[in-house]
Amino acid sequence: MHTPARFLDLHILHPVTAANLNRDADGDPKTISFGNAIRALVSSQAWKRPIRLNVEQDLGEHAARTREVPPLVTRKLQEAQWPEDLAVFASAQIVHSAKKGGLKHNDKEGYRTQAMLFLPTDVIDDLVALCEKHRTELEEALAAHTPKTKIDAVLPAKDLAAHLTRRTASINLFGRMLAELSAGHVEAAVQMAPAFSVHQSDPQPDFFTAVEDLPQDADPGSAHLQTAFLTTSVFYRFATINITDLHHNLGSGAPADTVNDLVELFVQHFILSMPGGKKTSTAPHTVPDLVHYAVRDRRSVSYGAAFEQPVKAAPQGGYTAPARQTLTDYAATITRLLGTRRLVAHGHTGTFAKPIKDLGTHHTSFDDLAAACATAATAALTPAGRP
Repeated sequence: MHTPARFLDLHILHPVTAANLNRDADGDPKTISFGNAIRALVSSQAWKRPIRLNVEQDLGEHAARTREVPPLVTRKLQEAQWPEDLAVFASAQIVHSAKKGGLKHNDKEGYRTQAMLFLPTDVIDDLVALCEKHRTELEEALAAHTPKTKIDAVLPAKDLAAHLTRRTASINLFGRMLAELSAGHVEAAVQMAPAFSVHQSDPQPDFFTAVEDLPQDADPGSAHLQTAFLTTSVFYRFATINITDLHHNLGSGAPADTVNDLVELFVQHFILSMPGGKKTSTAPHTVPDLVHYAVRDRRSVSYGAAFEQPVKAAPQGGYTAPARQTLTDYAATITRLLGTRRLVAHGHTGTFAKPIKDLGTHHTSFDDLAAACATAATAALTPAGRP
């Protein structure tokens, strides 16, 4: 019998000073129209990548998206004093032997794969070791090969597939599309929405000049003149973790503590990670004003629709307080509409002094909130990973 999933929903209101967190094709801040108003936009990928890298850094477990697996293996084998022709032939085996018919690749670019592979970074060393183990077979196959004959599979497909489909914690969190090796496909446990400003936020011009520090006679003094564009925004950010899928991705034998720890780590970095766009000249290292979570059975619920009507600034100025009230009112409306039967837990924290009744338990810090929502989200997991 299929049991519906459990979700951890995360809602953030995040004021950001003058910045260009995510650029469009012209180098200007991304925007989107919502509610007939221009909003600042940060694509989910732009915020997801620093979160993933920070999770991997904390775990000491790194992954990479790359098409360069065969060329990297070639380089490693040559560094190990393999003849160039044998090293290239061995790396070609990675695409030819991985499955019947081989992986799609480009012969003229060092057998680069056509698709990006999302792999643990140490897989390259594993593939080199596999080639070392089968060096004799590779040498014999190379000796028998002619330019006009097809390259036959030499390396064991089962071993190759095991390496190419291996996972890390971040792969289990963020998923992996690997159509050519179906066993390598991982359904993402994390879904993340693009962040958008809760109010109208048009890009604003910033004229700047680069000064010539060593001017010659008659030099004007400015070596470069340009206008950049920046936005100032209070962003609504939303992500949800399918806790059941995460437990499934980690394996039915994974202890609940493993799921809990990974969820807590993701929440910490979802709160504090920042995209790196134009950071050296804007330093937009602000922290959220409000973090709210809800643990739900059956389905997740975004509060993005709360801001379809752009938030208006408070009489004394500022969008943060009105945005906080708008989110709170919408959360209360959702609770009225859906009831609490499927609401397992909810809570909040932020820069304000008083707890907000409609947002559940008040936590004193981001770390306290991360620990509490991870515990609430994973507490009822059965050994099969089902709530």
